[in-house]
Amino acid sequence: MPASAYWSKAEDILLRDLESRPTGLSAEEAASRLGSHGPNTIGAPKHTNALHILIRQFLSPLVLILIFAATVSSLVGEIHDAIIISAIVLASCLLGFSQEYGATKALLALKQSISLSATVLRNGMESLVPASTIVPGDIIRLAAGSLVPADGVILSSRDLSVSEAALTGETFPVSKMAGICPPDAQIAARSNCVFTGTSVRSGTATVVAVDTGGRTEYAAIAGAIAKQTPETDFSRGIRRFGYLMTRIMLMIVIAVLVANLLLHRPLIDSLLFSLALAVGLTPELLPAIISVTLARGARGMASGGVIIRRLDAIENLGSMNLLCTDKTGTLTEGVIKLDDCVDPNGIHSDEVHLLAALNASLQTGLKNPLDDAILLSGEIDARLKDFVKKDEIPYDFMRKRLSIVVDKAGQDTMMVCKGAVANILSVCTSVKAGTAAEPLDDRMRTAIEASYRKWGEDGIRVIAIATRHFAQARTSYDVDDECELCLEGFLLFLDPPKSGIKNAMAGLKHRGIDIKIISGDNRYIVKHLAETIGLSTKQILTGEELASMSSDALFARAPKTDLFVEIDPNQKELIVKALRRSGHVVGYMGDGINDAPALHEADVGISVDGAVDVAREAADLILLQQDLNVLIRGVDDGRRTFANTMKYISIATSANFGNMISMAIASLFLPFLPLLAKQILLNNLLADIPSMAIATDRVDPQQVLRPRRWDIRSIQRFMLFFGPVSSLFDFVTFAFLLFGMHATTDQFRTGWFVESLITQLVTMLIVRTTMAAWKDRPGPLLLWSTVFIALIALGLPYFPQVAGIFDFTPLPIPLMAGLIAISAIYAATLELVKRYYFRQ
Repeated sequence: MPASAYWSKAEDILLRDLESRPTGLSAEEAASRLGSHGPNTIGAPKHTNALHILIRQFLSPLVLILIFAATVSSLVGEIHDAIIISAIVLASCLLGFSQEYGATKALLALKQSISLSATVLRNGMESLVPASTIVPGDIIRLAAGSLVPADGVILSSRDLSVSEAALTGETFPVSKMAGICPPDAQIAARSNCVFTGTSVRSGTATVVAVDTGGRTEYAAIAGAIAKQTPETDFSRGIRRFGYLMTRIMLMIVIAVLVANLLLHRPLIDSLLFSLALAVGLTPELLPAIISVTLARGARGMASGGVIIRRLDAIENLGSMNLLCTDKTGTLTEGVIKLDDCVDPNGIHSDEVHLLAALNASLQTGLKNPLDDAILLSGEIDARLKDFVKKDEIPYDFMRKRLSIVVDKAGQDTMMVCKGAVANILSVCTSVKAGTAAEPLDDRMRTAIEASYRKWGEDGIRVIAIATRHFAQARTSYDVDDECELCLEGFLLFLDPPKSGIKNAMAGLKHRGIDIKIISGDNRYIVKHLAETIGLSTKQILTGEELASMSSDALFARAPKTDLFVEIDPNQKELIVKALRRSGHVVGYMGDGINDAPALHEADVGISVDGAVDVAREAADLILLQQDLNVLIRGVDDGRRTFANTMKYISIATSANFGNMISMAIASLFLPFLPLLAKQILLNNLLADIPSMAIATDRVDPQQVLRPRRWDIRSIQRFMLFFGPVSSLFDFVTFAFLLFGMHATTDQFRTGWFVESLITQLVTMLIVRTTMAAWKDRPGPLLLWSTVFIALIALGLPYFPQVAGIFDFTPLPIPLMAGLIAISAIYAATLELVKRYYFRQ
């Protein structure tokens, strides 16, 4: 294997050191090296590591504090309580682990169906293999759109440019070519190398893999330079919610602890009680609830044709209120048909068809549907075999042209250039008129512009064809030779709107999602398509106008714009960033090389199964069909998932807030603690069990018809509105126990434990829906798990073995009947209060 500074070695020496050859490794050699070098992956995927997930459950600050408190209890002789608290903490952590681990395994299974592949030479033949199986010495083929799967040295290339932003932070693509670099060259200066994590923007290359997996440059510095994913709307909501709960928890813990110490209560009991209140207040199973809910949503969406690559994309999909999309293959059929080949005057021309077929059949760069349409448009001209390819200038997204150079016996060497009309005209000086050529003057340009506009308004996509003849042949040609061309004519393509796309657009609009088209096509054809499928076309912004705008001007203009047309690749990310900055939750749908930055910037990046590697890796979810109806189903699933997540947060915070505030206040006036720490923890654990079933719950239909977003103020209002209702009935319970039944300390604690747990379960069943609780039945799992825990709450005091451990005592029948009656009145009151709240 090669020593250091492999980029400074000659090709033959490098291949010898790698024990490789230009025809690649054999399958047996590759398998052997895979066994010794390991898979071509960077680090162990954290989300699939069971031990990592289990440890994470115990690293919660609240759990660590409880473990510390249990340790202190054991040191001061309260061994019994320490064991009980530790057991409850262990049970809670194992519950969270079982749910989260199952969720992550489900996600892994889904992601394996869209794993990255690469083209390598094995046994002298090109083979498509999983990128994880690439080994040092493999010969890799790269083309525009490829993600580079390993660190390697370029053996040969053609107009290769690579985006190294993920590695070096360099914004613009850099040129790469075969050669030798100095031994001390830094990463950015190694022009003969490509690196894992970068992507090919244009051109082609053959590369020998040198380093894979954890030995790559990307792995070595990933911790320092890993590209930061922009904080999405859902992630931002989680963070703000955490801040809110932390503030409330600290205030309650400190206030209760200080008050109890001033009342000369035992230090350990006061500390454990305060910490238990904090645990009781905090929805500590939120990470597990989110994981379970999202994993279930991911499985449901997978069955509908949507593969999730990042779980929180489901929540973002539910929050999305703006979808930006290209048109080809998304809004249109994507099966492009060549309608006609015409000369500059719009007359059918077989010669233009021949030139187009030459260019399409001989180019070896980025595959595209336009070339496929040309080659499928009737019999390929027999004259093609008379031409011999000499060279090729691959397509790139800045020139928007592709040229091939051919020879024909007895004729000059000819360049055939195909590309966007404006970009071809910019390098033309003449135009074909019959068998001769005449200068391309302003009159002709005006006539061409008029024809171009008319075609666009009719929904016809236009590509220009031009030629240049060289009297003296050369061995190679480059982009500087794309000048002084003669315009030969135009290719007219039809790409009709998808069947049912108008209804799909209406479906998205009905769900509160606005559509903006971002396209590199000309304004006329984009406007025609938008009008055909029912989108607004009042405000149009061109790439040329955008280029002259400041970021603040784009921020003000972008939300008002319906169509972004004639857009350069680098402008797509700027548009998405401006729309997000204006407060929208933005989805971006794309499948091309130039879509990757915008896909990464969006709150939810959407691509398709047939997209180029770099687009699929940048996307958050993959549509297995290029069908917006699949996306609509995904949006509905995302909103159901979001709704169920918010149910847990709203229910847990409001019910817990009311109960914990009641206990905190009661502890200041009662001569004893209203509940022991172990009783609070048991109460919290039992209440959490049916909460895990919220992921399977039904969702109100109206919650699917509008974007769902995090609203911390709404959560605060919900908590402060419903919490006092719970507290009011808590105080009624206290009065009933103390003054109505003259309960002993153990009876008070037992009765309060039963009533607080029952009211939490009642809150879950009633507040989970905006409709009347009996009209919108909960999911079966949620319903029966709630009933099961309610029966446990009622029966627990009557089982001596368990009751003794938690200091419970059997309750007289009148006392228990009174608690059930209070809970029933609470349920009726809560239903009435809920209706008032949601009407407001």
